[in-house]
Amino acid sequence: MATVDVTVYGAGIFGLSVAFACAKRGAKTRVIDPNEVAGGASGGIVGALAPHVPENWNAKKQFQLDSLLIARDFWPDVEARTGLPTGYSRSGRLQPLADGAAVSLARQRAMSATELWKDQAQWNVVAATASGWEPPSATGLLVKDTLSALIHPRLATQALARAVQNLKGEICAEAKPEGQVVWATGWAGLSEMSQDAPRQIGNGVKGQAALLDFDASGAPQLFADTLHIIPHRGGTVAVGSTSEREFDKPNVTDDALEDVIARAKAAMPILSDAPVIERWAGVRPRSRSRAPMLGEHPQRKGEFVANGGFKIGFGMAPKVGEVMADLVLEKRVTYPDDFDISRNL
Repeated sequence: MATVDVTVYGAGIFGLSVAFACAKRGAKTRVIDPNEVAGGASGGIVGALAPHVPENWNAKKQFQLDSLLIARDFWPDVEARTGLPTGYSRSGRLQPLADGAAVSLARQRAMSATELWKDQAQWNVVAATASGWEPPSATGLLVKDTLSALIHPRLATQALARAVQNLKGEICAEAKPEGQVVWATGWAGLSEMSQDAPRQIGNGVKGQAALLDFDASGAPQLFADTLHIIPHRGGTVAVGSTSEREFDKPNVTDDALEDVIARAKAAMPILSDAPVIERWAGVRPRSRSRAPMLGEHPQRKGEFVANGGFKIGFGMAPKVGEVMADLVLEKRVTYPDDFDISRNL
């Protein structure tokens, strides 16, 4: 290909979103990843694009809101450009309310959502209907929000990679970097930067999830007993996940996942007989600040970092790509101060 304008290390959701945003602006892009597309945490199976609660508002929550709204056009655009499915659906979310205190708090958040989300989405307290696809609620009430969406991470990442290629971008296992360089290398990248930093910049947090053979296509996602229960298109339901700060085997499932499966089936009895068809484990990159970590690389002069998606990487990715394109191509900082990599040094 012609001389490359932007080289991105990492073919996960952040790296590909940056490459896609740059390519749409006319930059010639190259993505390098020896583990291939979605070889890390982006190859997972859960895909809950769930918002922060509408209270104690800050720049991070506003950024996520903006990105979740951008996603309504972003993922259909990827599908239109490639003909590949992403599993994206803004189908909303249901959460059971355990007691009166939870109901009171949920109603306060409903008022906050009206102010903060405006007419773009709703957060409401609704009566349970006893339908099969509702988590049992001790109060008979549920939170129903219309901002939450779902996606199939593995399919979405593969489709995004094809979209980059359709814009004349290159994706390869090994190549020489050219042009501006962006490091989006997940938890391995955080570990590498931490080795040469005064303190730990970030770390990996292991997650385990399972895919059940149950068709609830088109139904809302659920959040019950601290678990995400995600009804994917194609007749499967993903359940997860764990958050393990200490682990020996990053890609191996164990009894912690069996506990997740049991809790999910207890929270949703309709799933009690659903067989498990896939088990997955991977490590997600968590920055010290817990926010996405963007900006100039602290140890590679003239290069950049996009990392730290942790549990909200797919929800943040559409806007992360755009603000990194602003930085890399136009030298404009358009992301919140809280996201700047300097906050983690």
